[in-house]
Amino acid sequence: MAEETKQPSLEENFARLEELMGELEREDIPLEEAFSAYSAGMAVLKQCNDQIDRVEKQVLKLTQEGELEEFGNGSISI
Repeated sequence: MAEETKQPSLEENFARLEELMGELEREDIPLEEAFSAYSAGMAVLKQCNDQIDRVEKQVLKLTQEGELEEFGNGSISI
């Protein structure tokens, strides 16, 4: 039976981005390593964007009547 690959959390992805940025900031990094780190960073950044998009769709807001409504449905009046 195939095991499901666990996706890293948003926090883990942010930590990975920081590591990759540290690599790219090295003065002695060879061009090939820099390109590899950049490519990996772009892939992690896409994962972060996808995760944030999923969370935004799940965010709930409380209406004035005390009912929960999915974020983005309806408007808030004051």
